[in-house]
Amino acid sequence: MIETSEIELTFTEDDDHTEARAQLSLRGVVFHGFGRARRNPTDANVPVVGEELAAARALADLSHKLVEAAAEIISENEGRPARLHV
Repeated sequence: MIETSEIELTFTEDDDHTEARAQLSLRGVVFHGFGRARRNPTDANVPVVGEELAAARALADLSHKLVEAAAEIISENEGRPARLHV
């Protein structure tokens, strides 16, 4: 079986901050991740750097939420807390 899902990344930015929101729908459940990057005032304004950092942080947040959701399902099925390693 092959199943394909897409992650949607949405960016909001101003001169000093970039925020990214990641969304994934997996078997009818929607997961969200959030990431933020702040430009150091002494750094050049290079928007792609903020987007890359904010996206990476949003995806990391999303991955942690997926692991937590899997642990909850395992815990419910086994009747004891599950400890998953990332």
